[in-house]
Amino acid sequence: MKKILLLLLISAFSVFASSEIDKAYAKEFAFLKAQKNMLQQRVQEIQTQNSKKLAAAKKDIEKLQAMVLQKESLSESLSNKLFAAQQNFENINDDTSLIEAVVLQGSSALKPYGVNITIDKNNYPETLKTMYTHTFSLIKKLSTLRIEEGSFYLKDGSKEQGKLIKVGNIATYGVSPKASGALVPAGDNSFKIWGDELSSETAKALLNHQKPDILHIFIYENANKEVSDKEEKTVLDIIDSAGIIGWVIVILGTVGVLFLLLRVFYLMSSTGSKDLPAKTLKELTTNGVAKTLEFLKSQKGSNARVLKATVRNIDRDREHVEDIISEAIIHESTRLDKLSSTILVIAAVAPLLGLLGTVTGMIATFDIITEFGTGDPKLLSGGISIALVTTELGLIVAIPLLLGGNLLNSWAGSIKDSMEHTALHIVNEYSKQK
Repeated sequence: MKKILLLLLISAFSVFASSEIDKAYAKEFAFLKAQKNMLQQRVQEIQTQNSKKLAAAKKDIEKLQAMVLQKESLSESLSNKLFAAQQNFENINDDTSLIEAVVLQGSSALKPYGVNITIDKNNYPETLKTMYTHTFSLIKKLSTLRIEEGSFYLKDGSKEQGKLIKVGNIATYGVSPKASGALVPAGDNSFKIWGDELSSETAKALLNHQKPDILHIFIYENANKEVSDKEEKTVLDIIDSAGIIGWVIVILGTVGVLFLLLRVFYLMSSTGSKDLPAKTLKELTTNGVAKTLEFLKSQKGSNARVLKATVRNIDRDREHVEDIISEAIIHESTRLDKLSSTILVIAAVAPLLGLLGTVTGMIATFDIITEFGTGDPKLLSGGISIALVTTELGLIVAIPLLLGGNLLNSWAGSIKDSMEHTALHIVNEYSKQK
C-alpha cells in the first residue's frame, strides 16, 4: 500500500514539475526569440552603416588616387622640364665652347695678315661681327690679282729682285730680267722659281694685265711650308729607305739567286748527253759488259753513274739489279736535290722579313705620331718607307725563288724518272738478247 502511495506521489510531483519546466522553457524561448530579432535588426543596421562607410571610403580612395595621379603627372612634367633645362644648359655650354673655338681660330688665322681681334668674352656676338667684317674685307683683297715688289730664288739658289704677281692667296708668279715663271713656297714666306718653262708666258701676260689662253699655275696651300722638288730615286735609294731589314732581304735574295743558278748548273751537268743511253745499250750488246764499263768511265753525270752501276751488276738476278738501280738513284738524289731546301727556305723567309719590316716601320710611324703628331707628313715618311718597301722587297725575292725552286724540283724529279726508265730499259733489252 505504501509503495502505491509512494508511486502516486512521485507521479504527481513529476506532472507538476514538467508543467513548470514547460512554462519556464516557453518563457525563455520567447526572450531568446526577442533577442534574436533585436540582434538581426542591429546587424542590418550595422551592415547598412558599413555599406555607407565603405562607399564613402571608396570615394575617398578614388579622390586620393586621382590626386596621386595628378601629382605623378606633375612630377613627370617637372622632371621633363628639368631635363630639358639641363639639355638646354649643356647646349648653351657647347655652343659657347664652339663660339670660343671659332673666335680663337679666326683670331689666330687673321694674325698673319696683320689683323688683331680683341676678344670680349662677355659679348661674343660683337666679336664675331668684327671678325667677320675683317674676314670679308680680307677675302675681297686676297681674291684679286696683286702686283708687288719682292724677291724670289732662282734655280741656282741666287736671290733675284723683281715683280711678284699674287693670284689671291693660292698662287704667285715672279717676273725679273733673269727669269720669269710660277713660284713655289721655299719656306718662311719666301718663294723659288718653278721648273715649268711655260709658266713664264703666263707670268708676263698677267704682269701686263692680259688674259692668257692657258693658265700655267702652281697652286699651294700655305706659303710658309716649303715645297721640295721631286727627287729621282735609284734602286739603291729605295733599298736604303727600307733600312737594315731591306738590305738583309736583298742579300738573302742575292744568295738565293746564286744558289738557283748553281742548282741549274748541277742539274745540267747531271743529265749528260741525250744519246748516252742508246750508245750504252749498243756498246753493251756489241762489245759486252767490260767494254761498256770502260766506255762509261769516260762519261760524266748522274745518268752515267747510274748506268755504270746497272751495267756492272746486269748479270745478277733481276730483283737484285732493280735494288741496285734504286740505290744508285737514291745516291744521286742527294746531288740532284742539292741546295733545293735552302732556296725554298730563303723564299719562305723573305716575305716574313718583309712583314717584320712592315711591323717595325708602323711602330716607328706611331712613335713619331705620338711625339710630333701628324702635322708634317715628312716625319712619317721614314717609317712608311720601311713598312712598304720591305714588304715589296720580300715579295720580289720570294716569288722568283719559289717559282724557280719548284721548277727545278720538277726538273730533278724528271731526271730521276728518266734515269730509272733508262736503266730498266737497258736491263730489259740485255735480258732479251741473252
